[in-house]
Amino acid sequence: MSERTVTMHGNKLVLAGEDPKVGQPVADVELVANDLSAVKLSDFRGKVCVITTLPSLDTSVCDIMTRRFNKEAVSLGKDVAVLAVSMDLPFAQARWCGAAEADSIKSLSDHKEAAFGKSFGVLLRDLRLLARAVFVLDKEGVLRYVQIVGELAEEPDYAAALKAVAGLL
Repeated sequence: MSERTVTMHGNKLVLAGEDPKVGQPVADVELVANDLSAVKLSDFRGKVCVITTLPSLDTSVCDIMTRRFNKEAVSLGKDVAVLAVSMDLPFAQARWCGAAEADSIKSLSDHKEAAFGKSFGVLLRDLRLLARAVFVLDKEGVLRYVQIVGELAEEPDYAAALKAVAGLL
């Protein structure tokens, strides 16, 4: 099996973990909320779940992407949960969310065990960061859409992700 890769400014980075499969139930991984509480993906069952992953909220493209999904979250309604997952520490995520007035998304940290990164195949093996990606889960926790952005310096396809969400509502 060949290595799965993405690039960062043209430099190849290897993805570790499972190759996510549309149509499959996702692992019920545990993440850390800004208040240091444990949060599982199953906590969002009953809602369509948009999960964005990113290297760090403190980088320009990640900032743009997360602000955009925060803005979109307002119009998606109460039946949709929008999560931003990174390896940033919960304290840094809380600081960023406060400064960006990002109160329509839930930022979660995968810093402890990289369980999300491994389960969703977005762990950057040598950097121990998460690749830029968007996942959409249906209300039962089945993966219905995935985009792993090939070049980390680029934004995801917002329209395609939002179309996938609309198709599940």
